[in-house]
This record gives sequence, C-alpha cells and structure tokens, in this order.
Amino acid sequence: MLLIILFVFQKFTGKEKEDFSGVKFISENNIRINLAEFNPNDLDNTQWEQLGFTEKQISTILNYKKIVGGKFISKEQFKKCFAVSSEKYSELEAYILLPETNKEAKSSGFKNFDGKSLIIRNSFNPDHYSQNDWIKLGFSERQAEAILKYKNYLGGSFVSKEKFRECFIINDENYIKLAPYLILQEKTPEHFKNYTKNTNVGKNKIRYHVFDPNTLDIEGWQSLGFSQGQSKVIVNYRDRNLKGSFKNIEDIQKCFVISAEKFEEIKPYIQLNPSTLTKTENEKSEMKQEKTDFSKVDLNTVTFKQLLEFGFDEKAAGSMLGFRKKLGGFVNKDQILTTYNIDKELMQKLLSTAQLNTSNVIKYTLSEAPEEWLKNHPYFKYSADRIIFYRISEKDEKKIWKLLKIKPEYELRMKWYLK
Repeated sequence: MLLIILFVFQKFTGKEKEDFSGVKFISENNIRINLAEFNPNDLDNTQWEQLGFTEKQISTILNYKKIVGGKFISKEQFKKCFAVSSEKYSELEAYILLPETNKEAKSSGFKNFDGKSLIIRNSFNPDHYSQNDWIKLGFSERQAEAILKYKNYLGGSFVSKEKFRECFIINDENYIKLAPYLILQEKTPEHFKNYTKNTNVGKNKIRYHVFDPNTLDIEGWQSLGFSQGQSKVIVNYRDRNLKGSFKNIEDIQKCFVISAEKFEEIKPYIQLNPSTLTKTENEKSEMKQEKTDFSKVDLNTVTFKQLLEFGFDEKAAGSMLGFRKKLGGFVNKDQILTTYNIDKELMQKLLSTAQLNTSNVIKYTLSEAPEEWLKNHPYFKYSADRIIFYRISEKDEKKIWKLLKIKPEYELRMKWYLK
C-alpha cells in the first residue's frame, strides 16, 4: 500500500507545470462604475466623482442646482445641465430617483421656487426687464441672473414666447402664468432658428491653432467650433462687459457660453498678447476723442453710444433709454433723475447741457387713453383699472380725479402725459 502511494505521488510531482502566460488579470481601472439608484440632490463632491464626473463638471452641476432653486425637481431639469453630456445622462437615467418631467414633479409635490408665487400686474416685454425686475416678479437673485444670461446667450432678446419657454429657469407652471402678459410674438422666426443652430456637426474636423482672443471676430470664434450665436455672445462679452479685451485667462473662462470642457480644449492655444491689450485701450481713447456737441443733443433722441461717450456706464445708459421707451418720451428734465442705476451728478451735468424736445411725446385725455397704454405706462399702470372703470360712467375728468384719490405728486406726473 505504501509503495502504491509513493508511486502516485511521484507521478503527480513529475508533471510539467502548466503555462499561465496567456492569462490576463482585470485591472482595477477597467472595472466599470457600479451604479445604484440615487437622488442627485443628496450627492456630495466625492459621490459625484464616483459617478465619473471631473472636478470642474461637479462644480458646474452644483452651481446649476443653486440656480434652479437649490435642488433638481425632475430628470428633465437635470438633463439640461450642460456639464452632463447626453451619453452620460443615458448611462445614469435609469438610476436617478426623480420624476421624469417638471409637470410630474409638480403633481407629486416637488417645489422649484420655494413656494413663492409670481406677482404679475401688467403686460411686459421681458427684453426690458432688469435683474431687479425679475426679483420683484418673484424669482430669486440667482434665477434672475440666469434668466438674463439666457437672454444674452440668445443675442440680447428672447425673440418669441417659444424661445422664452425654453429657458430652464421657467418651469411649466410659471410659464402658464407669465404667457398671457408677455409682449412677444408666439413663434420663433425661421431665420432665427437657423441663426442659433449649433455647429457641433463636424466637431472632429476642428484644427486648433494658437490664437489671441482679443483679435478674434465672430468668424474666428466659429472656426474654433462655436456656433454663430455663441460667437456673437463671446465678442459682445469681450467688447461690452470687459470694455474691449480679455485681461487674463480667467476672463475667458467666466464667459457663459464657454463650457468647462470647451475651455480645457482651447486653453493650450490661448495666447494673450500685451500689445493687443494696449491697442484696445488706445482705440477706446480714440473713440472718446470723437466728441459730440451735447448742447445740440435732444434727450428724447440721445443714443446709447452718445450716453457712453458722455461718461455713463452701460447699465446706466440702458436704464435711461429703457425708462424713456416705457414713458413714450420725457416731458420734464427732473423726471430723468428718477431713473434707476443712474449717476445723478453726471446726469445733472447732462441735463444742464442738452435740450429736451417734447413735441413728439404722445398725449391723451383721461377718457380717451387706450387701455393698453394706461396699463403699460409707468405713471398710470397702478391706477389703470380704476381709471378704466370710472370713465365708463363718468365723462367729467375732474370727477374722475376725485374718485381716484391719488396723491398730488403722482397726479402731477400723470398730467404731464395728458392733453
């Protein structure tokens, strides 16, 4: 028996060792992300990293979440975040614990505006609304800022109700409330659809080259893969917001339409040339030297460019012209001083220099003024409904004024625009 055991042992140990050279072990880096159900509102930076997002993408997602009210309410809303590619969204979609659409979120109890309802009193053109106007309407400061950025992305105008509705801040519920008051055309013109079409097609054909962002025009930015609309926004951002030039890399990175991924692509090719910075400043000085004779300028026809030349910043100039448009023209120099965001000392200087021609300002009687005009005019809109009601049965305007019971200073301003 012992001999048999020894024989078997010798036979086994005498075998040649098997060749395992062809066997490959799975690298830890090749292990696919193990996805599980998750709510994107509950994730911290580390958890976003575990889902495969970069540090910059995570920062963008978290900022986007703040902008939409502090939390995502639906998959539809999460998908709109530009840091989440369509491929990545497809990978995650089945695991996201959120309603499919904003509409479903509303019916299931999700809130987007912290329960704050919109206060809409009159019809308005959203193109003329400032950040403060959107806040007064019921949006948060961040939401108001995002709405204005979206408008700038479109080229400075919402164009249509259709385009306005596409703003990710405007959910279905609030759009339904706003739509009847929006002074915009219903549909987007065909030429605008073509204008804003994304040019991602042929992206792989882009050949990057060293470039100075301060010398690129719209076509130059398009050659880097940006759409015509995006290129226009970048040029406007540089020439208007930054006064003519990008001063550093961070200025470029902050531009709304340049995503974090796109910035990383073009960053190695950016070359800021000091000479172009100087040239831009010189050109700006030369523009200032082209002086206008403001003693001959009419405050009811003064242009945006002329106001900048006089020394106002863009915000102040825009506020003055916007106020003038809402009024239908100025009739009293003092009223111009009530413009928001205005440098009053500089404005006093302009008022003492320029003329004011009121001959083209449209005026009505209280009984004949169109309802739309009453409801949109800054001085009449808060009393418009009562005026319309009282004048149905009362033709004597003196009696209408008594019924209105308006403060004398408000009545005086209103009478500036009455025959």
